[in-house]
Amino acid sequence: MVLGVCSWTAVASCGSPGGGGTATGAMTGATSLDLTTTSASSSDTGVVPTTSEGGGSSGGGSSGGTSSGSTSGGTTGGSSGSSDTSGGPGTTAVDDTSGSGTEPPPPCQQGEVVCDGMVAEVCDGMGGFESTEPCPGFCQPGVGCLACEPGAAYCDGDKAMKCAPDGMSGSLVEDCDELQGITCNPDIGLCDGACVIENLQTDYIGCDYFPTVTLQHDSYNSGTKVFAAVVANTADSAATITVTRGANVVLTDSVPAKSVKALQLPWVPELTKGLGPTKRVVDGAYRLRSDRPVTVYQYNLLYASATNDASLLLPVNAWTGDYVVASFPHFADLNYPGFYAVVAREDGTTVTLKPSTTGDKVQPGGGVAADGTGQVMLDAGDVLQVASAAGGDLTGTMVSADRPVQVIAGHKCTQVPQNVTACDHLEEAMFPLESLAKEYIVVPTGQAPNGSPDHGQVVRFIAAEPNTTLTFVPDQPVMKTLTKVGDFVQLGPTVARFKVSADKRLLVAQYMVGQGGGYGEADPSMLLAVATEQYRKDYLFHAPPTWTSNFVDIILKTGTTVEVDGQKVLGPVQIGQTGYSLARVKLGAGPLGDGNHTILGSDRVGIGVYGLQDFGSYWVVGGLDLDHL
Repeated sequence: MVLGVCSWTAVASCGSPGGGGTATGAMTGATSLDLTTTSASSSDTGVVPTTSEGGGSSGGGSSGGTSSGSTSGGTTGGSSGSSDTSGGPGTTAVDDTSGSGTEPPPPCQQGEVVCDGMVAEVCDGMGGFESTEPCPGFCQPGVGCLACEPGAAYCDGDKAMKCAPDGMSGSLVEDCDELQGITCNPDIGLCDGACVIENLQTDYIGCDYFPTVTLQHDSYNSGTKVFAAVVANTADSAATITVTRGANVVLTDSVPAKSVKALQLPWVPELTKGLGPTKRVVDGAYRLRSDRPVTVYQYNLLYASATNDASLLLPVNAWTGDYVVASFPHFADLNYPGFYAVVAREDGTTVTLKPSTTGDKVQPGGGVAADGTGQVMLDAGDVLQVASAAGGDLTGTMVSADRPVQVIAGHKCTQVPQNVTACDHLEEAMFPLESLAKEYIVVPTGQAPNGSPDHGQVVRFIAAEPNTTLTFVPDQPVMKTLTKVGDFVQLGPTVARFKVSADKRLLVAQYMVGQGGGYGEADPSMLLAVATEQYRKDYLFHAPPTWTSNFVDIILKTGTTVEVDGQKVLGPVQIGQTGYSLARVKLGAGPLGDGNHTILGSDRVGIGVYGLQDFGSYWVVGGLDLDHL
């Protein structure tokens, strides 16, 4: 019996593949919509083992300086009969003692365990072995067979493991996600692939997303009015998409290379219907995974209708634990609340809420008090949706979590301003606090049908740090000092184009004025301004071709050239003395007729995408970097 042999039924063998996928039940109501260093062994060294007086072949030495610690080949006991030093790395020259009369060293001691590669051998003290046993895991000299190499990383099927110090068991490091094309690499004992978080950038492209239904006008969250996640595949080959909710598979689909597909998802009544209250919904969010990096937007609603908006979703590789909320006041006329929705990606996530001066009127529930404070535990896929109470405005609320989360904020349906018809849904995924910056270029949208003149907007400047001072070029008629975190000032309605700078980081939220404001067709929608430091040179984005009018506003440093769908954009208009210009492009159906468009700039540019129609609009960030500044 070899010492140290473990039970192989209880412990996975080192480096041995195994495991498998888990089958899940399918949900209904989901559809896809096309829109168009190894040690050298004794045999490698050229050293010929001697034989003992008893004629047995030595398997390991206990004297004469011979080590029994090799794990990749037999351990020799006794002197070499050759002076060959060319046998490879780690080989030590041995003096030729042939015929010298020198007595060879004795064989290994009885009971001593030596390793010949992955075979454990127990010495008999006479140059032979009492027993031998192949090790399915690892062989350690002096011990024998172990489950795995102590302290080493290894793969157990698609699970990345780390061996315990005693070598008797392994602990899970990471479960490699096959739905993201991630497998365990046995060469390194770690999860590997293009979608491993460490291999992705902190930007809007990723492999793991959580589409989340939010509060919507109850006439527009059922029937032919659809909620959808739109996937833009930036890769050169098809992306396999899997959408789940909890343990249930909702749909699987494939998005061809360099194309876009809309995936219709069932409404979640617990999150979208009613007037509140604040609630925690277990498995309330969908999880969308791709086996290669993609971009995802969610449309609430997808098709041209009333009370639409859209949001660029942030992949989990861009999530952090800290956010400041941009919402809008509780709409007293219809008792409609503003909201923010927090989604966890890991079990046991603790979320702490700190309301702003205006965010202390909340419909209590789900562990959140009426004053907007609370500490709530969420598991993966759970949603905490906080709803405002009469007189409340959730803008400026700080959301902090001990693990990465997603925060989507907006309004069930509101007028902008609240004395101007008509009400419309607002939503946008909040940018992490770490990615906010100090400089933004702010421009309003254009009017239907040709993008001119400008459409009025309301703009909010929200402090992410205390004692923040604002500067405008050209100057704007608002208070310039924000004392507390979460304090904000509001500008508009206005059609001004300007640069805002601050001495501390801030969040800038833009709100389209309703149709009753005299700016032509369109109702309220919401956009987060992108900091100039987070601009990019290239984008693949989507604008649903079912809309009456779609536009992209491109903000660029004056002199930058830019192409949309391969065509050079002419005549950008300078934005005052800011050093930036605006290029507004009316979008057709795109080169393939699917609403898919590309942008390429000679320098970094920022983009906002929007659609306009009679009493309807959406406004969405086309993409951005999310570097931690």
